Amino acid sequence: MVHVKAQTGEKIGLGIGTTIASTTDTTAKEREPIDPTQLSQQEYHCYQTNFDTAIRYAKLDAWAIFNDFQRRIRDAIIRRQALDRIMIGWNGVKRGKTSDRTKYPKLEDVNVGWLQKMRLEAPDHVLGSTTDKATGKTTAQPIKVGPCGDYENLDALVMQAVDEGIAEIYQDDTELMVICGRKLLADQYFPIVNQAQPNTEMLAADMIISQKRLGGLPAVRVPSFPQNAMLVTRLDNLSIYWQIDSRRRQVKDKPEPDRIENYESVNEDYLVEDYDCAALVENIELVKARPEPKPEPNPGEKQAALPDEPQTPPLNKD
Repeated sequence: MVHVKAQTGEKIGLGIGTTIASTTDTTAKEREPIDPTQLSQQEYHCYQTNFDTAIRYAKLDAWAIFNDFQRRIRDAIIRRQALDRIMIGWNGVKRGKTSDRTKYPKLEDVNVGWLQKMRLEAPDHVLGSTTDKATGKTTAQPIKVGPCGDYENLDALVMQAVDEGIAEIYQDDTELMVICGRKLLADQYFPIVNQAQPNTEMLAADMIISQKRLGGLPAVRVPSFPQNAMLVTRLDNLSIYWQIDSRRRQVKDKPEPDRIENYESVNEDYLVEDYDCAALVENIELVKARPEPKPEPNPGEKQAALPDEPQTPPLNKD
């Protein structure tokens, strides 16, 4: 998380956008240093996000047997706040005036997350969908992976995403990784484990699964990530900006509903520091091989009559 003083401004993350090694004939001219840092014109705007909670008296009384119950409640709230921020980063598509947890259970209407920022501001780095920047409406363009699909396997899709969506200067970055959800990794490795194997092959399968790689890159499973998508980037390329002095908190004892209310808020924004170092692939459809149809007999051909079974001669008792 990056703390900023102003509520709005240009992003402050730095990227190396060029090479810096060179030679100069100083008998002809002076050496000319260059600025390798890359600051884009992308702006941030930290909007207020509320993290309001309430605990009823009955629950407080039940937890009163623990001497550290206040710390337990605090840690549970802090953990949930962190998970909610991650959920917004992957699923947020807009900021509603009043969010609706029932209609948008993945907090899609709390703030605009990293993936939506890529759809709106860097469509060339997105595979599998197109987004109208004026309306924010995303149209799916499914990518089929499997036999007879667009790609034979997920490894080939990741390699293509790096080639097409990642700038050349980042393509060989050793910190690149594939961020995805549990289901996509399960679909990748399920055929390996879903079979009876000798011990040697079982050990090899365990080693392959433990490494968790897609397209030669480390695969990272994160909570709340869309099930049919993957993001190729560096982890430090994803930032949450929060405004200094915007964090507010007030605790109220409300006897009318028999509860303690905790009001917290902070101004935040989600940014991808360098779009050239990110490639989003979504709407992935895994297809299975179609079973070969059995040949149907030609009704015009008669089946050959089976020969009569030979009769076993009776035993001669004499």
